[in-house]
Amino acid sequence: MRSIIDILDLSPAEIGELIATARDIIDDPAKYAEKCRGKKLATLFFEPSTRTRMSFEAAMYELGGNVISMASAASSSAAKGESVADTARVISCYADIIAMRHPKEGAALVAANNATVPVINAGDGGHCHPTQTLADLLTIHREKGRFDDLTIGFCGDLKFGRTVHSLINAMSRYPGIRFVLISPEELKVPSYVKKDVLQKNSIPYVQTTDLEGAMPDLDILYMTRVQKERFFNEEDYLRLKDSYILTPEKLKNAKPDMNILHPLPRVNEISVKVDDDPRACYFKQVLNGKYMRMALILKLLKEAGTI
Repeated sequence: MRSIIDILDLSPAEIGELIATARDIIDDPAKYAEKCRGKKLATLFFEPSTRTRMSFEAAMYELGGNVISMASAASSSAAKGESVADTARVISCYADIIAMRHPKEGAALVAANNATVPVINAGDGGHCHPTQTLADLLTIHREKGRFDDLTIGFCGDLKFGRTVHSLINAMSRYPGIRFVLISPEELKVPSYVKKDVLQKNSIPYVQTTDLEGAMPDLDILYMTRVQKERFFNEEDYLRLKDSYILTPEKLKNAKPDMNILHPLPRVNEISVKVDDDPRACYFKQVLNGKYMRMALILKLLKEAGTI
């Protein structure tokens, strides 16, 4: 039984296939409207979510399937002390596929190792968020038409940002990729990402605290929020939360075809005045996420032999 826990669980060829399916869904949604008829997706979200949860649910409904979910972690048996492993085995009795978000790194892998249906990691702590990465990849592909020979800037919380870690992993497999890592000293990319991904694969990167100085070189700017929920000390959060705020003024030296991505939710790190800039792609990402989750659900259910 195959599950998707990390973006590296999918080969570049498989990502290409998912993008092709997503583009076909965009072009001919009626063709897919009954593909998952009679199938159920369980959404197990132990952390708050708007886009990811509703995107999975919309994806399954638009494939003709159904959705079952728990109202919140507090209303589930996890509040009674039930383990993730037991929860996964129980929910496998009710659903054909599971999408799970959990605050602890590795929880999705535990679920996958115990479930009898495919599990999709919808975010586990600060570790991975593979389906957000699929949304990012489809956005990049639709805007640029390629994945190679791009300079990608990540700005904000690069330490706890699971979307950043996942996209670095994914894009590192394409030729001619360069990264510019823009953050406060306290929120730099973890050393294991630099060592195990960037340095291991001889991928050029620079680290800087200067967003405006980096701007002219970027093909993609990936903004992130400073995540309050990842901090143990509120004073540190308050000191760092406004480190980078993207405004129209800061975009003056950016390439005219640079694309601005953000996994959302934003707090104040992108001014609403940027929303009307044709380079702003973060709301396109939301829609692209639904299409890629539809493609992934189809792929896993087909591989499981249930559709």
